[in-house]
Amino acid sequence: MAQKLRAGIVGGTGMVGQRFVQLLENHPWFEVTGIAASANSAGKTYEEAVQGRWKLEGDIPEGVKKIVVQDASEVEKVAKDVDFIFCAVDMKKNEIQALEEAYAKTGTPVISNNSAHRWTPDVPMVIPEVNPGHIEVIAAQRKRLGTERGFIAVKPNCSIQSYVPALHALLDFKPRQVVASTYQAISGAGKNFTDWPEMLDNVIPYIGGEEEKSEQEPLRIWGSVENGQIIKTESPLITTQCIRVPVTDGHLATVFVSFDNKPSKEEILARWKQFSGRPQELGLPSAPKQFITYFEEDNRPQTKLDRDIEGGMGVSVGRLREDSLYDFKFVGLSHNTLRGAAGGAVLIAELLKAEGYIQSK
Repeated sequence: MAQKLRAGIVGGTGMVGQRFVQLLENHPWFEVTGIAASANSAGKTYEEAVQGRWKLEGDIPEGVKKIVVQDASEVEKVAKDVDFIFCAVDMKKNEIQALEEAYAKTGTPVISNNSAHRWTPDVPMVIPEVNPGHIEVIAAQRKRLGTERGFIAVKPNCSIQSYVPALHALLDFKPRQVVASTYQAISGAGKNFTDWPEMLDNVIPYIGGEEEKSEQEPLRIWGSVENGQIIKTESPLITTQCIRVPVTDGHLATVFVSFDNKPSKEEILARWKQFSGRPQELGLPSAPKQFITYFEEDNRPQTKLDRDIEGGMGVSVGRLREDSLYDFKFVGLSHNTLRGAAGGAVLIAELLKAEGYIQSK
C-alpha cells in the first residue's frame, strides 16, 4: 500500500482511545493524523492531555505525542484532515448518536466503539469473522444520511466475543437455548486498580445494562439484511449473568447450550479448529491466523495466561463436555480491550478498507 489512510481518533484520551493509539502505531494501512477529545483536552499535545492518565502498559507512542488534541465537537475541523475516524467517547447516548451522524455526514466513515448506534436499523454491528455481509446495509444508510462516502459501523459488546464466535461455528446444529455467565475485567469499565481500589479482593454481581446487551446483541449479529435494514433473528434463546471480577483485562464466559440437532463432541471440536472467516481469507493485518483455539487442559483457558493469544485477537475455548441439563457446556475467553474493543474496531476498519468502503478523501 503506497500511502496509508489517515485515521482520526475521537475520544482519544480515554482507555479505549489510548488502545487505538497503541494499536495503530506502525499499522501497515493506517496512520493516526488526528486526535479529538473533550474541550478540556483541546489545545494540548496528546502527551500533555494524557499525562498522569495513561492506563496501558508501555509508553505513549512517539508518533502521536506531539499531535495537538482537537475539540471533538468541532466536527468539520476534525474531519477535514482524516480519511475516517474511530470513535470512543464518554457521552450520553443521544449525544453520541448525533455526534457520529454529524461526522458521517461530512463524508467521513465512522468506526464506533460506542453502543449508541448498535440498534440503529441500517448501521452494521460487526464481528468481522461472523457477519461481514452486514456491511452491505451501508448503502441504505448512506442514502438516509445524504452522503456518498460517510457512514457508521459499530463494534458489538466486548463480553459477547468470548462466546458468540464459538456458538457461531456451530450454527448449523441450531443452538436452541444458551445460558452464559460472563466474568468481566475492570478495564471493561475503563479502569485499572489504581482508579478502582474497591475491586481488589472483590466481586460485583452487577454491570449496568450488560445482561440485556449480552442476550440481545448476538441475535442482531446473526440476523439478516432485508430492505436496507438488519432484522434480528429470534433464536437461540439466550439468558446471561454479567459479573465484574478483579482482573485487569480479559472477559471469561461459562456457557451451557442445547441444540435442535445435537452434535458430537468431536464434531464441535472440529468446527472450532476449522473455523475461519473473511478476515482470514483476505489476510487482514489484525486478523488472527487461528480464530478459535481449544485447550485440552482442564484448567484452561485462564484469563492471565490466555487473553493475549493471537495478539489478543483470538478467542480461547476449553472444558467442552456434555451436561446433565443442557447438551454441552464450555468456557470461553477473549481480550476485552483488544478483540472486544479497539482491536475489534481496527479489524472492522481493515475489512471495510479491503471491501472498498473506506478510501482516501
